[in-house]
Amino acid sequence: MHNRWSASAAEEMVQTLAPRYGEALALRTYASRLLGSDPALVLHGGGNTSVKGVWYNLLQEPIAALYVKASGWDLARIEPEGHTPLALDYLQRLRQLPELSDAAMVQAVRGQRLDPDGATPSIETLLHAFLPYTCIDHSHADAILTLSNQQQGAALLAEALGDEVIILPYVHPGFALAKAVADAHDRAPHSRGMVLMQHGLLTWGETAEASYATMIELVSRAEAFIAARLTPLPQASAAEEEAAWQRYRQLAPRLRGVLALPGRTADQPFDRFLLLPLIDRQLLALLAQEGAAATLLTPPLTSDHLIRLKPLPLWLDAAALQDEALLQAVARYRQAYRAYIARHAPDGAVAEEATDDTPRLLLLPGIGAVCVGANEEEAARVRDLLRQTLQVKGAILGMGGRYQGLSEADCFAMEYYGPQRAKLAAAQEAPLARQVALVTGSAGAIGSGLCRELLAQGVHLAASDLPGPGLQSLLAELQASHGQRVMAVAMDVTDPASVAQGVEQVVERWGGVDLLILNAGLAHVSSLETMQVETFQRLQRVNVEGTLHLFAALAKLWRQQGTGGDAVLISTKNVFAPGAQFGAYSATKAAAHQLARIASLELAPLGVRVNMVAPDGVFSDGDRPSGLWAEVGPDRMRARGLDAAGLEAYYQNRNLLKARITASHVARAVLYFVTRQAPCTGVTLPVDGGLPDATPR
Repeated sequence: MHNRWSASAAEEMVQTLAPRYGEALALRTYASRLLGSDPALVLHGGGNTSVKGVWYNLLQEPIAALYVKASGWDLARIEPEGHTPLALDYLQRLRQLPELSDAAMVQAVRGQRLDPDGATPSIETLLHAFLPYTCIDHSHADAILTLSNQQQGAALLAEALGDEVIILPYVHPGFALAKAVADAHDRAPHSRGMVLMQHGLLTWGETAEASYATMIELVSRAEAFIAARLTPLPQASAAEEEAAWQRYRQLAPRLRGVLALPGRTADQPFDRFLLLPLIDRQLLALLAQEGAAATLLTPPLTSDHLIRLKPLPLWLDAAALQDEALLQAVARYRQAYRAYIARHAPDGAVAEEATDDTPRLLLLPGIGAVCVGANEEEAARVRDLLRQTLQVKGAILGMGGRYQGLSEADCFAMEYYGPQRAKLAAAQEAPLARQVALVTGSAGAIGSGLCRELLAQGVHLAASDLPGPGLQSLLAELQASHGQRVMAVAMDVTDPASVAQGVEQVVERWGGVDLLILNAGLAHVSSLETMQVETFQRLQRVNVEGTLHLFAALAKLWRQQGTGGDAVLISTKNVFAPGAQFGAYSATKAAAHQLARIASLELAPLGVRVNMVAPDGVFSDGDRPSGLWAEVGPDRMRARGLDAAGLEAYYQNRNLLKARITASHVARAVLYFVTRQAPCTGVTLPVDGGLPDATPR
């Protein structure tokens, strides 16, 4: 492990932060980021750090203070505010108490915040307070966990790290652990660090640099010790990896449907999950190893991981994937999880609404692993923790060791530990947060507006269009504000193979599709007298056949998922009020509209609703011009003797409400349907400001 401390970078941090926060907290921030940015040390809010210093009150009186990492902050991106200042003297005196309940400890620690607006301090605050060092670091280093989480782990750690490091048996985090750490240190006051079995590594020093350097040194010793005793596991072949991906793509929609939970309302009958796969040659080989199940069907590496991973993964071999066996395997997991709760909370201490019996990690020999979350961010955390878990457990297997995690009772005590559960508290879930939407024609004016409004409602978006700069610029724009909830799918809707491949990409990414917005379309200006058949056929391939290809592909997918869905066709007012010189567009869009009406009949038994939105002209969406108006606008301007602005004004003034129709208006009409505001299917909603001739009838 490389020591990445840079004197120049540390000095730059001091110059930036010290004028406001002081040098000690500036360097504490720098060292904490070094720890947090190394996934072999810390992942997703894990670990914690502290520094003892001084706080000045309004009278400029100095108060001895402990600045400790606040719960929920990620060390990799921590700011000075991420270390909450606390009155140190009082916290240190708490060591005199023979015992202290979790609730009383949390109340006592929160009550000592010197900044009343400061974030809630770490549950390990007292551990940092009781140790007599200026700076303390706590990591969940892979190498340390590889040694601590196997039989004879204490002996291995002592051999690897020497007598400078204390080895402390597992103690539940909180007051008891803080006292145990302080007592162990008192018995070995010249030690340089401490391993908390099944938990991680503590190091300390009088400066942030010294504590960090000790952390790197001790972890490096453990890495070298492991490397000398490790027999590398084999890897699967490229062909085996490709076969695994193919199996996953076929399985994912069904798996996603089986994992879905009953919804909270009749209109939203299912609460879905997002699936993120982890498939690589190393994992495939590990899952195929003799004894792999005994090693991998075990508790997480540390107590911190329990709230993300649950006590055990779900193992699904080939037999468990057949027919009803998959449904039964998931049902057995849920039953076993509820029995685990009943064993450790027989008095009903865990409320029904707090009981989450859905597995977060699935291991499938011959396929890989599947990580489950209510959204991309949650599932990605599981996947990152899984990588670390596999690294450690695989190394234990490669050393010839036998994994030893927490007991079931310790798992329960930590999984339902109040301060830990508080980390899961989140803002109100957006209406579409658990759903995946595929939008065709995304790079145009209406398409980009649809994408933005859907993302604002929490959806996971597959933005689809023909490959090219339009789609790529849209992806960059949307990812800048919505991150990994957006993917681009290059798709030609006229090609069934391209459609199938595009849908497959979405399935591979998130496990399935719930919402289909059919927006891809072409327009053309020509009289029937001069219409070229080839031109008409070109519009037919996009507007009609493209609609058919998407409905056919998604119908198969929705049947596999078994959790219903929604489709919305972006139709046009021309279906009801066609215009001269607009025959190819009006006829082909009318055919697509009729396909959608038929789809509403055929897909209703699957729980799928199909509706139509019929807008009048949308000329642009911000800087994105409408492809349709780029095609037909010049002719319309010539026919009416208008420029571009005059043409837009003409369309605005011809409707009853004198409304300028925008992409956002169209998108909100789509949202009315996909958020299921009313029991609608086969319905056409005009978005035209009121055009009597275009009213559906």
